[in-house]
Amino acid sequence: MNKTVVVTGGTKGLGRAIAEIFAQNGFEVCVCARTQADLDEMQRDWARLFPGSRLLTYAADVSKKADVFEFAAHVREQWPRLDVLVNNAGIFLPGAVSEEREGTLETLLETNLYSAYHLTRALLPLMTPQKSGHIFNMCSIASIIAYPDGGSYSISKFALLGFSKVLREELKPRGIKVTALLPGATWSDSWRGADYPENRLMQAEDIAQTLWAAYALSDSAVVEEVLIRPQLGDL
Repeated sequence: MNKTVVVTGGTKGLGRAIAEIFAQNGFEVCVCARTQADLDEMQRDWARLFPGSRLLTYAADVSKKADVFEFAAHVREQWPRLDVLVNNAGIFLPGAVSEEREGTLETLLETNLYSAYHLTRALLPLMTPQKSGHIFNMCSIASIIAYPDGGSYSISKFALLGFSKVLREELKPRGIKVTALLPGATWSDSWRGADYPENRLMQAEDIAQTLWAAYALSDSAVVEEVLIRPQLGDL
């Protein structure tokens, strides 16, 4: 069978660009998203853009543990092995720790951290038998720098980078690679309508191409972390 990749939050922005670059390289692709209409639209686009690539879709809210487990079960039913997992799903809620609404931390941790933790654990059995695979976690510049109104979002992304570091150490002897991507401002739904010149932010394709370059290395090399900023610097 063809190689396989799972991308969470795969219908838009970074996730969509990542799914497409794997399809261009002959992978079977499985994505999840919260909105069924977005998944249906992606299926229609896929039939036109990548007629030779199989796309699996599943409606899931990865902030909910039960949805994560159901999605993982669906993947295991479809595929006997998994080559790449991209934990991309995430949300951004701005605010200061002292002022943000009650429950903001829990919401961001559930979506940005717990989803990656639970899905990785549930899908590792598809990687460990062949002693190969690659896990990408979509961290952020906010994983290493606190900034105004970063609040609980930055906390969740710091934690996701920590998860990546722990996972990297644990999976070294199993032949499974772990890479943390730390992009700065990139055009996506989070920046929709922002009043900046097009070249002030990075393109989603920039991140997808960087991820693919890290994946395409030989088995003896791994990119542990990639920090990617707009040419003109952070916003």
